[in-house]
Amino acid sequence: MSYLHSIFAQSPEIALFLSLACGYWLGKVYFGKFQLGGVAGSLLVAVLISQAGVAIDNGIKSVLFALFIYAVGFESGPQFFRSLGRHSLKEIAMAAVLAASGLATVIVLARLTGLDKGLAAGIAAGALTQSAIIGTASAAIAKLQLAPAEIQTLQANVAVGYAVTYIFGSLGAIIVCVNVLPWFTGRSIRDDAMKAEAVLLAGSRIYGVGEQPAAPDLVGRLYRVNALAGKTVSEIERLVPGLTVERLKRGGSIIGLNPNEILQLDDVILVVGRRAAIVGAVPSLGTEIETSDGMDLVMVKRDAAITNGEIIGHGVKDIADRTTNGVRHGVYVLGLNRTGKPLPLEPDTVIKAGDVVTLYGTADDVQRAAKIVGPFILPSDKTDFVYHGAGIVAGLLLGLLVVRIGSVPLTLGSGGGALLAGLAFGWYRTRRLTIGNMPTGASTLLRDLGLAGFVAVVGLQSGQQAVSTIVDSGLTLFFVGVLVTTVPLLITMIFGRYVLRYDNTAVFAGALSGSRSANPAFGEVLEKAGNSVPTTSFAITYALANVFLTLLGPLVVALA
Repeated sequence: MSYLHSIFAQSPEIALFLSLACGYWLGKVYFGKFQLGGVAGSLLVAVLISQAGVAIDNGIKSVLFALFIYAVGFESGPQFFRSLGRHSLKEIAMAAVLAASGLATVIVLARLTGLDKGLAAGIAAGALTQSAIIGTASAAIAKLQLAPAEIQTLQANVAVGYAVTYIFGSLGAIIVCVNVLPWFTGRSIRDDAMKAEAVLLAGSRIYGVGEQPAAPDLVGRLYRVNALAGKTVSEIERLVPGLTVERLKRGGSIIGLNPNEILQLDDVILVVGRRAAIVGAVPSLGTEIETSDGMDLVMVKRDAAITNGEIIGHGVKDIADRTTNGVRHGVYVLGLNRTGKPLPLEPDTVIKAGDVVTLYGTADDVQRAAKIVGPFILPSDKTDFVYHGAGIVAGLLLGLLVVRIGSVPLTLGSGGGALLAGLAFGWYRTRRLTIGNMPTGASTLLRDLGLAGFVAVVGLQSGQQAVSTIVDSGLTLFFVGVLVTTVPLLITMIFGRYVLRYDNTAVFAGALSGSRSANPAFGEVLEKAGNSVPTTSFAITYALANVFLTLLGPLVVALA
């Protein structure tokens, strides 16, 4: 043990990454149908490693958590602001019920077991994973009409209760939100997340890396002209709407293509268009051939942000009309979305500033079309650190603000500030898509490393003290903490299912973890969901929980 201590003293980061590696390995192991997951596994391994003695700077924990919560907010900003309204009343009720049931559980157990005000407040802070309760409870204890020595003892007991219960406060929330809740609802988080995402995508399909449809909407075919001989290119395109002639070969040579070019017998043409249009016109197009030298053509698909004031406020049909005369030869509108949500490609769908249109055609044609529609949104593996650095700074500054209600200080903290900044900067990016790029891989790394690293640091910092306190004082404090962690969650879960009528397990899990400000549990919920569906409900309840749970400190001191 002394050998490990000397290694960790020289390089505490070894303890951090060892916790992550072993924790994620442990998290993959199934115990029956139960699986810990990487976050919970990292926490348990970190507690074990902490027994060797690890001194790790608290700033690391703050940085990792800020990265995690900002990335979550940035990904979910557009969806979050779309969801605000009367639908948010369910989340407000969830956060209020959990805070009230948490307070009642702490008071009842404190009186049954004879805990003093300091231990009761510390258990509330640790079991409900709301560190701000330490501050509000300590301030309330200082105002009690007691001897200075007694006040000091009670304030010290706040830290003791917190240390003993915080670790299970994180682990228990994961178990309830990720394992108990799906069992209770009878549906998996993943299935319901996919269902909700399908609704948000309006029935469209988002393909992953390496995936493509077996029968694509746009196709290209080569034909040898026979019955079409004598017709011009423009006549053919009018005859078969949804089809364009992209290349012409005559007598073994590629010739320039223009709308008035008259096709001759045995010409080879490359046509591109909607699959339905080409399939329907096959008998009249000529004899299809497999290949012909020089007839290959590279097509591109590009997203463009609509900024042209002459298009904004008009229907989708205006995009096609304005990219037809003199510009379009084969430019197709594949899709239209607003703040990440696909819109129907109906002629009367009204375009708004910031909408994104997906164009398909040759590079030159699409480039010319973009000059009319708006600038390209080019995919990039580079992260805009200017934008996101400013976002995190803004969030951390916001977290420094303190509002006092009487003698109770309320603050968002670095986590709440970074979350709100991420939501705001994520939403603003949908209005200015040429800035603020963050590739999916980068965002995923921030979320996964940020959360698991934060939890591991918590285990490394608190594990040794928590275990020694349990050994010294018996298991009473620990078991009280277990009940304070699980009972309010179970009460709120039942309330959400039968009173609020949550019918989507992924959304329900996000709301439940947020109402307990249970960030590790939310990280596991996101992992199970495989998308950002749970984030909106989490963001609302998380913001409220930071206020409601912080207020519990003085209430526990007054009532315990």
